Amino acid sequence: MKSIRSYHLLVGVLLIAALFLTGCETGHKFVKKTGFKDTDKIVITFAGPVDEAWASNVANFSAYEKPDPDIVLTVKEIVLSSDKTKLTLIFEAPLNTGEAHILNIKNIMSEGQDMGAAMLTVKKLYFGVLMTILIGAALINNFVFTKYLGLCVFFGCSQKRSTAIGMGIVFTVVIAFAATMAWALYQFVLKPYQLTFLNIVVFIGLVSLSVQGVDTILRKVNPILFKAFGVYLVLVIANCIAIAVPLMLADNEYTGWESFSLALGAGIGFLIALFMMACVREKLELAKVPPSFKGLPIAFVVAGLFALAFLGFSGLSIY
Repeated sequence: MKSIRSYHLLVGVLLIAALFLTGCETGHKFVKKTGFKDTDKIVITFAGPVDEAWASNVANFSAYEKPDPDIVLTVKEIVLSSDKTKLTLIFEAPLNTGEAHILNIKNIMSEGQDMGAAMLTVKKLYFGVLMTILIGAALINNFVFTKYLGLCVFFGCSQKRSTAIGMGIVFTVVIAFAATMAWALYQFVLKPYQLTFLNIVVFIGLVSLSVQGVDTILRKVNPILFKAFGVYLVLVIANCIAIAVPLMLADNEYTGWESFSLALGAGIGFLIALFMMACVREKLELAKVPPSFKGLPIAFVVAGLFALAFLGFSGLSIY
């Protein structure tokens, strides 16, 4: 019985993964897949070979951004694969791949047969968008090394690796919960009732409430874990990253999953920064550091070097 349940669970996970990796249906039986390539191309994969004469006619294709249907994008060139099942549309101007595009295709011809017209939606896979937000917040736009936020807690909790790991885990848990609640409050209360001018006040209160809630729940449910977290829960309130994340998700109009990805990435990035700094500071305790640089001064120097290293991620595009 357990093996059957495990099998069903595995099938369910594979189906969800397939949905994330392959995207949604295109809406036309003869079109298998569409997607962006580079910054100026849209690739269409057909279920069978298409006629070369039809595929080479630019007039058979038109596209526009979904929010701006009046602005038609010009197709400069069309490239058909050797097996005639994959078509690459090259546009004159770079495409805004962050927005969904509508692609209209006139009667698709395959081996002399008319397969009908198609109206396709071309957009990034949602799983890729979520991973871009998460990795971007953790590495590319690390809140500590690129935005210089949360430095007070960063320097205070990075003297030992055990302290750094504990603070990083607690902060990640709290910020993920607080950001999710902040998104719901913003979308269903502040925004509909035009109270967005209260964002900062409300989000600060929400972060404090989240910390207190996690504190109370852990105290009752798992006292051992509560003692392990100790003072770190209270220190989360002093971390300005906890207020920066809700403000960013509100400003960028993120969805619920995107907000969770941003918060999780911010927490992981803060954990990485703390752990790296703690490893170096433990080594510095055994190094011969000039007296005037001991303690916090040399920590600032190390943080600056880490910040320079993280600049190497600038401009990196994940998806």
